[in-house]
Amino acid sequence: MDNNYILNIFLKTNALLNGHFLLTSGRHSNQYFQCALVLQYPHYNEIICKLIADFFKKYEVDTVISPAIGGICVGQEVARQLNKRFIFAERENNKMTLRRGFQIFPNEKILICEDVVTTGGSVFEVMDIIKENKAITVGIGMIVDRSNNKVKFGVPQFSTLQLDVVSYLPDECPLCKSNIPLVKPGSRGQK
Repeated sequence: MDNNYILNIFLKTNALLNGHFLLTSGRHSNQYFQCALVLQYPHYNEIICKLIADFFKKYEVDTVISPAIGGICVGQEVARQLNKRFIFAERENNKMTLRRGFQIFPNEKILICEDVVTTGGSVFEVMDIIKENKAITVGIGMIVDRSNNKVKFGVPQFSTLQLDVVSYLPDECPLCKSNIPLVKPGSRGQK
């Protein structure tokens, strides 16, 4: 499967939005990948996550973890296909953390799964949690890599869709200068 196949799924489900968006990274963009609109269909979730699971099945993985909330459907499905334990990290007091009794054990080999990566901020925070618990990040799997492979995590990484989508720092955003209303469609509230 190539970029066009996955991109067509986004187009078919109206999950590729055009406008003026505030990204989780704090950057602004004229395009937004609303993965939830794709992942609401279990068939698409299974197809897309199979690509990630197939890439990482040759790696030794004990547990799959995702940053909440966008990565949860992805991580759960990849873990199901790999027959591995699944946990997620979530924000508490503006910091990614483990809650709900989830634990990471020393030397555990962990695969991180995410829906969309722009700057990699949430993934890097999850990597820090793994390191703090003396475990090992074996790889990063994601549906959309908005950086077109410019964000490097220092471990094997795989995305089902790579695009170089333009994003701007807020004070450099031409959409703001054109007074186009800013929308925050993601899971974190506006700052």
